[in-house]
Amino acid sequence: MSGFLGKLSPTKRVVAGNNNDLPLFYSNSMERCPRDTPRVTATLGELLMNVDDASNDHRGLEMASPLTSSASSFNSWTSAPASSITSSPFVLSFTDLTYSVKIKKKFPPFCGNSSSNDSALNTKILLNGISGEAHEGEMMAVLGASGSGKSTLIDALANRIAKDSLRGSITLNGEVLESSLQKVISAYVMQDDLLFPMLTVEETLMFSAEFRLPRSLSKKKKKARVQSLIDQLGLRSAARTMIGDEGHRGISGGERRRVSIGIDIIHDPIILFLDEPTSGLDSTSAYMVIKVLQRIAQSGSIVIMSIHQPSYRIMGLLDRLIFLSRGNTVFSGSPTYLPQFFSEFDHPIPENENKTEFALDLIRELENSPEGTKKLVEYHKEWRAKQQAAARYYNNGITLKEAITASISKGKLVSGAATTTNSPSSFQTYANPFWIEMIVIGKRSVLNSMRQPELIGMRIGAVMVTGIILATMFTKLDNSPKGVQERLGFFAFAMSTTFYTCAEAIPVFLQERYIFMRETAYNAYRRSSYVLSQSIISIPSLIFLAACFAATTFFAVGLAGGASGFLFFFLTILASFWAGSSFVTFLSGVVSNVMLGFTVVVAILAYFLLFSGFFISRDRIPLYWIWFHYLSLVKYPYEGVLQNEFEDTTKCFVRGIQIFDNSPLGQFPNAVKLSLLKSMSGVLGINVTAETCVTTGIDILKQQGVTEISKWNCLWITVAWGFFFRVLFYFTLLIGSKNKRR
Repeated sequence: MSGFLGKLSPTKRVVAGNNNDLPLFYSNSMERCPRDTPRVTATLGELLMNVDDASNDHRGLEMASPLTSSASSFNSWTSAPASSITSSPFVLSFTDLTYSVKIKKKFPPFCGNSSSNDSALNTKILLNGISGEAHEGEMMAVLGASGSGKSTLIDALANRIAKDSLRGSITLNGEVLESSLQKVISAYVMQDDLLFPMLTVEETLMFSAEFRLPRSLSKKKKKARVQSLIDQLGLRSAARTMIGDEGHRGISGGERRRVSIGIDIIHDPIILFLDEPTSGLDSTSAYMVIKVLQRIAQSGSIVIMSIHQPSYRIMGLLDRLIFLSRGNTVFSGSPTYLPQFFSEFDHPIPENENKTEFALDLIRELENSPEGTKKLVEYHKEWRAKQQAAARYYNNGITLKEAITASISKGKLVSGAATTTNSPSSFQTYANPFWIEMIVIGKRSVLNSMRQPELIGMRIGAVMVTGIILATMFTKLDNSPKGVQERLGFFAFAMSTTFYTCAEAIPVFLQERYIFMRETAYNAYRRSSYVLSQSIISIPSLIFLAACFAATTFFAVGLAGGASGFLFFFLTILASFWAGSSFVTFLSGVVSNVMLGFTVVVAILAYFLLFSGFFISRDRIPLYWIWFHYLSLVKYPYEGVLQNEFEDTTKCFVRGIQIFDNSPLGQFPNAVKLSLLKSMSGVLGINVTAETCVTTGIDILKQQGVTEISKWNCLWITVAWGFFFRVLFYFTLLIGSKNKRR
């Protein structure tokens, strides 16, 4: 696999040698191309053209581009075939972008105002009429001090601000960019490196390829794309190294950042947004990251990033700059214009001075002055008006959809193929069907979990320790009145324990929350696929945990029912684990903090146990709390195992002489008890002997108020609770992960 090959001249094209020589770029020269001379480099489609399907190896290099079918279906938008459309350079323009937020301002209590303890809403302007444009093949950087609005501008351009909150216009090649279309043709790299720690670099990129690249592309071509991208990102030496985290040694910070970029450019997007891609990196790593981004831009993409303070070397790679100060533009244009701009503003940049550092220092100095940067903002407006005549976008009459069609025909946008319908708005929102997404999500989760055996080991250990303690504490319970009370205590504790052990699942989604939000924000997969996949892959572990707990306790305690009784007990434990894990998963989608999540789970499960019917029977619960009794997750498995234990009508649990056991009379000799029984028989008119059965299992169920629902219905209701909370979890993801500012 070749490494970076730089940029091609407009007259050159990459010619593949063989399947093992995937071309990337020619030449490492960094000279800038004129804007009207587009940089031409190998697109993803051209790379894949030289990788044969495993099933068609005998055809050699005569195979057509794998994206031909995608391009032809996309051409339903236009009357002209893709081959007749000349590709037009993409230009992203934005005009008068304005965004403000409402903030609460507390009045001090000494203001002498009757409303001094109230709160008022103040408006803070984060973007104030920002305009500019970014061109294909170029990198545009947004600079400014902290709080200047850099990340806000990137979010605005990346459609991460609600439309009703953002004023102004954003167009691509002169046409308004629809949200659904932008999700497919663009990618957004967050400031934080959100990666699965136990996957290698190659595995991480491969999973991204399986999400982003269409099913029609063979496994061999997807692997080829990953290998070429590894070389493109300069990650060959770290390809087999785990990502790592605080507890596991892994790749360096610069390599993590490049991996984060790689997973979002695997499908070769037309527009790439990045929020502080060099944050936290040393100068060498930062330069390597920007160098990678330059090569991505030269392959036919628009790259827009926010950056805090670029070094001199990084400045040499940037094509356009926008300096912001408290939401206002103070400079926009090519870096080569910086000296002229500040010289005409009567603040010339000294020789041998870092232009960027000088500009940022001057802006900060002006911000701290009484007048602020008002004069600089006004001067920039005048200066920009003089530059308006230069380099206006000209599209030769080609529409945006025609330009994208031509781009796809060259293989630029693999996941952007349209459907076969003739509707102009028809667009393949996701690269793969949901069942493919489920398989990939499940495979990734299982692989990541298998490399952290301590997590599942801790959960198995907790269940086994609890089971062993219960088995030894309640060994071989008898059928006496005391045995009945002990059985009730065992069932209540066992059922509640199954729910409490599920609390360990809280961090699972919380650790994946932001990875999930990043991947679903730009249609890597559906939210429903994630929920279904996570539900299915959890079942085997729940079955194993339920079997361990049931086998440890059922026979040791001496529960009734034999094989059928054990089967129902196991199924009830499994249903409890299912409902408990679903409930905890739902809560993890609501709360965002692990400690808060544990607190909420423990508190709610305690209430479930309180209202389950163990501490107080249903008949004694106040009417205004009875609704909580029916919402209790512990109620249904508890009542189910009680019926499983006490449903045998031939089994007696309290005989004549045993009715005194739970009273002070229980300490008297048996002769006295028999005498009392004889006296009672005379009064009741019923012969009550020492062996007369006074209380059967059915009587115990009536005493506990377990008469409304059969044991099998209790089991199905518990299972239904699990599905209900999974559905709620889906809606929390649907509503709570919009990933947009308001």
